[in-house]
Amino acid sequence: MKWHFLNTGKSSGSFNMDFDLNLAQTCKPDEAFFKLYQWQPYCISLGANQSFDDINIAKAHLDNIEVVKRPTGGRAILHSEEITYSVVMPISNLLTPRQIYEKISTALIQGLELYNPILADSELEKMEPDFPALLKQPSGVLCFGSSAKNEVKFAGKKIIGSAQRKLKSVILQHGSILCGSFHKKLVDYLNYDELTKQILEKEINEKTIEIETILNSKVDYERLFLCLTKGFEKEWKIDFDNRS
Repeated sequence: MKWHFLNTGKSSGSFNMDFDLNLAQTCKPDEAFFKLYQWQPYCISLGANQSFDDINIAKAHLDNIEVVKRPTGGRAILHSEEITYSVVMPISNLLTPRQIYEKISTALIQGLELYNPILADSELEKMEPDFPALLKQPSGVLCFGSSAKNEVKFAGKKIIGSAQRKLKSVILQHGSILCGSFHKKLVDYLNYDELTKQILEKEINEKTIEIETILNSKVDYERLFLCLTKGFEKEWKIDFDNRS
């Protein structure tokens, strides 16, 4: 398997999602990709099956926040102070999609530990929530309102949210590595009454955490990019053929 590393920098939400989907649709049987990127302008992404009605799109656009759909599942995320990753690879007989998910999350933890040893306490979620019941609750609109099995947590709070989709013989998995706290402002753009928003704001504060909060210092994004790449190489026992 020939692995490629891509850093596409800061781009619009539509560009980022189209790029991930195109990678998955054109991936060859003997190649795989690990990609890191960010969002400019900030962007709210919704899961493939989530309704745009959940979001106050007029308010988002007024604040220069894009709103897009992801090709994967899950719920709403405000992409802002974060690094986003994506992995595209063929499905093989060696690893199931669930095993791929777990291995990617473990690789990201390796990268976090390289960035700062304190982050070595990050761990995989061991339980799978009752998603049908969860989606009936107001908090079901929030991707970071719950943790799926093998997502990454720190001190019991979600720090990396991920989603995976199978496209024919290829796996596309991508997710958000929370660096700053701006993502919590997602609640401001939900189409709910003020009381419900207050409840959701409390919930997102209780269930999520960010690198800057943990370390009490600003993230060095360039160094974190490098550490995540090295962590991925270490866990997957590979050397990327390029650094573009």
